[in-house]
Amino acid sequence: MLELTMASVSAADAGATAGMLMADAPSDPGTVLRVGRDAAVCRLATPDDWLFVSRIHLEFLCGPQGDWQVSWLHGSLAEPSSEVTLALTGQPAQALPYGGTVPLPHGGSGELVVRDRTAPRSVNVAFYHEA
Repeated sequence: MLELTMASVSAADAGATAGMLMADAPSDPGTVLRVGRDAAVCRLATPDDWLFVSRIHLEFLCGPQGDWQVSWLHGSLAEPSSEVTLALTGQPAQALPYGGTVPLPHGGSGELVVRDRTAPRSVNVAFYHEA
């Protein structure tokens, strides 16, 4: 099982959180969880006017062995309007490359942070992958 919790945070509103959303999915091969602006295809949807987040920004995919990976999908722009960092519990944060994919540790947890390059706001997605 993969559990996700998403918070949209704006420092312009004195650290206001624009809602906390949760989603989970069983670790069945081919299962997909998406994060982005398009609520029709994303289980976790950000505010519509947060254009630094793509329609489908992050995609969590369960592989054949029940292992999960996360991808920052390459959008229509050559350069993204955001930056994404990944912090696994007990490890320093690292940049997730635009269009890149990384495996998530089995039985691990961490957080992905999507930061707007032009404004003090972010989308924070915490994850927990049950062992």
